[in-house]
Amino acid sequence: MQISENMSVMEKLRILTDAAKYDVACTSSGTFRGNDGTGIGSCVQMGICHSFAADGRCISLLKILFTNECIFDCKYCINRRSNDVPRASFTPDELCELTIEFYRRNYIEGLFLSSGILKSPDYTMELICAALEKLRKVYRFQGYIHVKAIPGASEELIQRAGFLADRMSVNLELATAEGLRTLAPHKTRDKILKPMRLVQNGRSQNAYELKVYHHAPSFVPAGQSTQMIVGATPETDYQMLHVAETLYQRFDLKRVFYSAFVSVNVDKALPAKTDQGPPLLREHRLYQADWLLRYYKFEAKELLTEEEPNFNPLFDPKCNWALRHLEYFPVEVNRASYEMLLRVPGLGYRSAGRIVRARRLGTLDFQDLKKIGVVLKRAMYFLTCNGRTMYPVKLEQDYIARNLLDTGERLPQEVRGMTYRQLSLFDDVRFGGGVNEKNLCV
Repeated sequence: MQISENMSVMEKLRILTDAAKYDVACTSSGTFRGNDGTGIGSCVQMGICHSFAADGRCISLLKILFTNECIFDCKYCINRRSNDVPRASFTPDELCELTIEFYRRNYIEGLFLSSGILKSPDYTMELICAALEKLRKVYRFQGYIHVKAIPGASEELIQRAGFLADRMSVNLELATAEGLRTLAPHKTRDKILKPMRLVQNGRSQNAYELKVYHHAPSFVPAGQSTQMIVGATPETDYQMLHVAETLYQRFDLKRVFYSAFVSVNVDKALPAKTDQGPPLLREHRLYQADWLLRYYKFEAKELLTEEEPNFNPLFDPKCNWALRHLEYFPVEVNRASYEMLLRVPGLGYRSAGRIVRARRLGTLDFQDLKKIGVVLKRAMYFLTCNGRTMYPVKLEQDYIARNLLDTGERLPQEVRGMTYRQLSLFDDVRFGGGVNEKNLCV
């Protein structure tokens, strides 16, 4: 094992950027931090983090660990205590200099900082706060910063970091308390949810302070997020989506990220490594369902049930819901409510809004819908214009399913060979597992 004390900054950078790649809980900033003329950098709402902005730009941030040394021994983590891997840690000065030098070279627009746990949660969080304070107050850096709150750190340190960062996150990692006990015995539900509650309460109090005192400092202005690992433990999609919905409702989270389990350790408690690779399709379905929760007014219990606890691999969650609830269709475009339009496959929330605005000026037909941006190859089975369908179609589940499969999304090879009839049990070997809500982490 390499010793951090004898390493150059570049060697540390190589180790700690590579170690950060398994953390997916980063996204666009969601906040605006303007430059007041006394410092460098700025933060725009269009976002940071190797992603595409609203205007099509590809933007980036420095995604790095403060240290990959860790006192915990989480079985799924490459940086766990028992692994013999090169270890490195930055000093606050080194982290600040790296961030500023990368920014000056126009490599990044912000910083995503996570960390292992060095000595103790408080010790690690103290170092992170020291780095952020120097970056903000000495270097006058006013760009986007996303920082991880260390579970178990004191309330005072969480608050200090919250006034320095734009976004904070605490990774839930596993959806059930049983999963945490099995794979991350040093972590508990309370240690993870406590900082989430602190951030939520701090944001609520800060919102009032900003109304009364316009120059009050902002506390985590871009909100908080978390991450759950998909496929490391036997939780079903229903359990994971139920946990995500509860987090949105109770902790006011901005995003829940889903990370397909990648086998980096050999352990009897982990799924055996296979040639199939990470469950990426399952991750994709969870992201689609998460979008429906946040923007389309769906509830988790509508998309999945205890009887059908996993997503259909052949159809996206919205389309699968429509196929199981044909009693609500077809929908008349010129009369349906905005909420009902949101539930039509092929109709997004922007398209639904355009329809509601456009029909005030006249009656819409299918050509108008095409111009608006409706995906008619999906929507035509569920819509009518002036009481007529686009083509003669049958409102039958099998008929619609077969036709949708002909124009479906790209799927893995093992799924492409399936037919709709084979899905009567909605069961895929990679999606299996029982439902037990008693152990849910929230």
